[in-house]
Amino acid sequence: MLYAIVKALLSGFIIMAVSEIAKRSPSFGALVVSLPLISILAIIWLWNDTGDKERIASHAEATFWYVLPTLPMFLVLPALLRYGTGFWLALAVSCLLTVLLYLATIWIAARFGVSL
Repeated sequence: MLYAIVKALLSGFIIMAVSEIAKRSPSFGALVVSLPLISILAIIWLWNDTGDKERIASHAEATFWYVLPTLPMFLVLPALLRYGTGFWLALAVSCLLTVLLYLATIWIAARFGVSL
């Protein structure tokens, strides 16, 4: 139980730190958030929990494929905000686009023999 609490606190601390950094410097905050810190922690925790190399390899590969459909959100959201769309609507549209792109990625990957 303590292990789960430590994992949650560390993950939460990273998110809090990034939001504080972004308040001072949006560009530096973006750089920090783009680092795969949570992915690396998840891989370390997965290794500690299972010691299963194949599971970690599958996780890392799937993470790569799942990152790709998230990228357009980071162009659509600022475009909508700059166009005058309200924050919550712009965020909702961007998230919906991401979900649709996730589904498309899973479908396309399957056609090429990649199981996600």
